[in-house]
Amino acid sequence: MKQQLRNLVDRKVLLNRMHGDKVNRTTVSFYQYARILNPPFFRDYLFLHWNALGVRGRTYVAHEGINAQISIPTEQFEEFKDHLYSISFLEGVRLNVAVDEGKSFFKLAVKVRDKIVADGLNDAAFDVRNTGVHLDAVTFNEITAKDDTILIDMRNHYESEVGHFKGAITPDVDTFREEIELVEGMLKGQEDRNIVMYCTGGIRCEKASAWLKHKGFPHVHQLEGGIIEYTRQVRDKGLENRFVGKNFVFDERLAERISDDVIAECHQCGSPCDDHTNCMNVACNLLFIQCPACKMKYEETCGSRCQEIIRLPEEEQRALRKGSKESARIFNKGRLKDREQEG
Repeated sequence: MKQQLRNLVDRKVLLNRMHGDKVNRTTVSFYQYARILNPPFFRDYLFLHWNALGVRGRTYVAHEGINAQISIPTEQFEEFKDHLYSISFLEGVRLNVAVDEGKSFFKLAVKVRDKIVADGLNDAAFDVRNTGVHLDAVTFNEITAKDDTILIDMRNHYESEVGHFKGAITPDVDTFREEIELVEGMLKGQEDRNIVMYCTGGIRCEKASAWLKHKGFPHVHQLEGGIIEYTRQVRDKGLENRFVGKNFVFDERLAERISDDVIAECHQCGSPCDDHTNCMNVACNLLFIQCPACKMKYEETCGSRCQEIIRLPEEEQRALRKGSKESARIFNKGRLKDREQEG
């Protein structure tokens, strides 16, 4: 009988298991651009080995490489690393260990994609290996303190809203794809300036920096290992921390606290807050910022309409969801300025 290579257990059951899990786990992320000839085969190979080790998380495999955010039982971490490094193109790959641990992933998902990050670029049109200069935390602090440096946050609005580097330009975008085009246009006429880019773990800057160099910007730099590695180096070396607020992460934690600064506001009442919530109405699932008071008032929903829906019997909720085109709104409408304020 063919072995099942995907999870079939209900999401709610898995979430309950995760929250009740007493096993110490280590959350890491990594990526590697490499030529993978048979992504489906490689996907199955990873799933078999990682599932046996109790790995959870989300991994994308494509012809261009691999992008992984996963949680590993701490006791199995060395065994996991030995297996990972036994793969030729992943030998010695940097593992970004989470700044703040917590309940991060509830299942293992390894998926084949056209690209490991949706960037909308034609990779055949430029040399993706000709990336910007990689900066460690010390050099990053030095160069971003200079007047001739342009610092750009290559993440989306819901990420930079809760935390970003001092002095950074934070484009108001929903996707990495639209940000690349916007940033290129924004920088026209400033080809002689030092450009420094950063993102969560570094992967988005790998492609974006190569694209900007291809488009005629010679002085492009990128933060090695992104915000995660920067924070580790700052704490290990006692450096000045130039990041304020939280680092948004794409797992059940939703963010890691980097500094004590709260720079965002509740999207419902406007009070200082930087805690993200997914609307409890499954058909909505909107990601937005919600303070404890509004979380109680609206029962973890984004407003009165969704609050009314979650009070309905489950059968009626399912009927309303059938054919709904509003699902998966998770990342695309969570701006404070665009939200209808409900009292």
